[in-house]
Amino acid sequence: MITIKKILCPTDFSDASKNAIRYANEFARTMNAEVIFIHVVEPRPITTDMSVAYLPIETDLEKAAEEDLTALLEEEKDKGISAEKIVLVGQPAETIIEQSKVYDVDLIILGSHGRAGLTRLLMGSVAEAVLRKSPCPVLIIKAEEKEFIDDES
Repeated sequence: MITIKKILCPTDFSDASKNAIRYANEFARTMNAEVIFIHVVEPRPITTDMSVAYLPIETDLEKAAEEDLTALLEEEKDKGISAEKIVLVGQPAETIIEQSKVYDVDLIILGSHGRAGLTRLLMGSVAEAVLRKSPCPVLIIKAEEKEFIDDES
């Protein structure tokens, strides 16, 4: 029998992540599992060029993510889902893998933007890196994932 008690659900607040959150909720509801939502803020490059438009520093991005995750957490708890949140600064794939070990999760559910070609080569794929290095099963939800019926809608 497969038992899932903890699910790690990384989010970047994109549509792909929203789909992954829906799947994480359904798994949590079905298996009576806890969901740990994580957002990883990538460190910003440092520039000495004063003509470069303002880039928010990590602290600003962390605060915004913290607020967004707090709102998400309240929604999840209203649905009866046991959930918590983590906001960290780091490289997304490595931080997700590290936290999956820290929290001893049974499953990682994350969205994929489905980039291909040159964009994927230049930007990389967090989902692919997590899949390759994860210590537990990973469910990747494509941005254009087939819709499923949500009985609570």
